[in-house]
Amino acid sequence: MADMRTVAAATSLVFTLHLGFLHRVGFAQQPDSSLSAEALKKLSIEQLMNLQVTSVSKRPERLSQTASAIQVITQEDIRRSGASSLAEALRLATNLQVAQVDSRQWAISARGFNGTTANKLLVLIDGRTVYTPLFSGVFWDVQEVPLQDIDRIEVISGPGATLWGANAVNGVINVITKDAKDTQGFLLSGGGGTEQHGFGTVRYGAALGSSVRARIYGRGFDRDATALPGGQEAADDWHMGQGGFRMDWEASSARRVTLQGDLYDGRIGQPSPATDIVVSGGNVMAKWSHTISEKSSLAAQLYYERTHRDIPGIFGEDLDTYDVDLQHSARLAARHDVVWGLGYRLINDRVVNSSLLAFLPAHVAREWFTGFVQDEIALVPNRLHVALGSKIEHNDYTGFEIQPSGRVNWRLSPSGTLWAAVSRALRTPSRIDRELFARVSFTPPSFLAGGPGFHSEEELAYELGFRHQQGSLALSVATFYSRYHGLRSVEQVNPPAPDTVVIGNGQDGESYGGELTADYRVTDRWRLRAGYTELRVHVWPNPGSTDMSRGATESQTPDRQFLLQSSVDLPAHLVLSAGFHAIDDINNELVPAYAEMNARLIWQPTSHLDLSLVGQNLLHSRHREFGAAASLTRRDIQRGVYGAVAWRF
Repeated sequence: MADMRTVAAATSLVFTLHLGFLHRVGFAQQPDSSLSAEALKKLSIEQLMNLQVTSVSKRPERLSQTASAIQVITQEDIRRSGASSLAEALRLATNLQVAQVDSRQWAISARGFNGTTANKLLVLIDGRTVYTPLFSGVFWDVQEVPLQDIDRIEVISGPGATLWGANAVNGVINVITKDAKDTQGFLLSGGGGTEQHGFGTVRYGAALGSSVRARIYGRGFDRDATALPGGQEAADDWHMGQGGFRMDWEASSARRVTLQGDLYDGRIGQPSPATDIVVSGGNVMAKWSHTISEKSSLAAQLYYERTHRDIPGIFGEDLDTYDVDLQHSARLAARHDVVWGLGYRLINDRVVNSSLLAFLPAHVAREWFTGFVQDEIALVPNRLHVALGSKIEHNDYTGFEIQPSGRVNWRLSPSGTLWAAVSRALRTPSRIDRELFARVSFTPPSFLAGGPGFHSEEELAYELGFRHQQGSLALSVATFYSRYHGLRSVEQVNPPAPDTVVIGNGQDGESYGGELTADYRVTDRWRLRAGYTELRVHVWPNPGSTDMSRGATESQTPDRQFLLQSSVDLPAHLVLSAGFHAIDDINNELVPAYAEMNARLIWQPTSHLDLSLVGQNLLHSRHREFGAAASLTRRDIQRGVYGAVAWRF
């Protein structure tokens, strides 16, 4: 009951604030005939639904006509939210489960199976896969993309394996940064406060000749520690610096080349041992595209990434990744849009083992060969389209894997689109699954080992969705049912008193639910966005399995969540935004349900200067979002306030 009163009070506060200000602004105002550069950023609902996205079919298509549960976070959404990191910005996608674990760690997933080592969500930054072969997931603490440089974030809930490959099981996040031509001139931004002690970004963009645009940037931050359950500081404060560049060369109207890269270095505090975790790394990527004709285009991408992570006395890793992709799109006859591609990836992973944690062998080199093809067939042009395709991969663990899909997109009317999909997706083995050896306890001695026969986890997913857009309102509904085979389990070697347990594929499972999103322009100055997700995940042991956890170690996800975002333009060049989220409890971690709210007030006295005040987690002094109640690493997230300034010239 207390949680429901908190939810009601917070919702009331959001609407009271905005209604009070809107009474002064006035409803049904018409936009000025001469739109400013700032006004052009504020997309109408119709413009938003007509955004071009590329994550569903690897070619531009309208958001309103995609046969997938996709949402787009725009640069303006990020600016108004007050988010200070990429992980925080992902809270704006109502089809994701996002939980902060401590000062640096996040648990982010879609459609269940969330955790700090979530392994069924594929994340890309400008086409570069953000991936660690240790656990087939993401180290979120080093994904510090400068938020001012992001053009949009495309978020798909549901399988994307046919185009993107293994691990795109329950979702795909595609972060797309701005062209260099859109970031010309100087940007100075920075600020600080209680939890965000200090942060700053310097960026400069300029023309290098008539056809080349470039930018360089540097940024850094210092973040405070989270709290232990008793309120004491958790000693997990940290700081990091990062720099990078991007250069775009418009060689001609038909050819384009992009070169970009980043470097970072950081130190993360930890209570035991009392020495910092060291993280560093960098990447460089080259892209080339050529428009052969109105019906055909060719693109290539090559990148190299190096990451280093050292937890003194426990674990260290140096990882080199080499990746190359080639893609060709063509329109055949009048009804076929075909896209196909080939890819190759090599990872060179070197681990420093300890008596507590080891990967055997310590040094491995693994290769992936991939190919995909997808044909979108216009059965009834502009009304009924069918997309059929498949991804074929070869990896060093399981050999050849096939991941097909079929999608139907039926435009019922100018305002309504019905879509459906059937997909097969795989989560291929990671080093943890096959090569881990860890000491679980000393007395009595017991160990956890990877299973040499661990094979890919399999999902067969069925989806049905509907989109409606008319006037100021856009609605999206997606329902889904997924059946999983061979989920990861922990098997006893010598029951009932084992000294070693081995990772296996001893569990099956299912997930089902629905996602509802609504976007409403109350006036030209006030926008509301809401999202609700209902989700159920059930995991059970197969005959012969000794794992009785029923998926407790694989999926820590609430059954439901609700998000409400509101943004209003006020007189005197002010903008007030607020975001409220209510999250159900996570039963298998004994994380209680909670509700929280963030808010940002922006004053823009000139088109070149932004001054803002941000409040985060305003409803409680501290709360827990993730981590078992009995865990020694459990952390509480604290209320925070910070101020920021951004100056463009």
